Amino acid sequence: MTTFDQRKDAFENRFALDEALRFKAVARRNKQLGLWAAALLGKSGADAESYASEVVAADFEEAGDEDVFRKIRKDFDAAGVKQSDHEIRRTMDELLAVAVEQVKSEG
Repeated sequence: MTTFDQRKDAFENRFALDEALRFKAVARRNKQLGLWAAALLGKSGADAESYASEVVAADFEEAGDEDVFRKIRKDFDAAGVKQSDHEIRRTMDELLAVAVEQVKSEG
């Protein structure tokens, strides 16, 4: 195997690892986001956990974060929860940063 092949394989392996870590971090962020939103919606205990699972599942509708954002926005609007789009997106970003650090520290 040439040095070029070794470098290519190393790059591909690193990319796959980075993608796996990102997937775990986003899933963790979505669960925490769901728990945050559930608290604002007045849910607790098993209801909050169930709602967090719904938020995680919402992320599989399309690529990116818009599906999760739309779910939270729709549920907040339906329940009369006063959170701006900016506040929701800021919370999403903050929770993603925390989730990335948690996943990195586990690995």
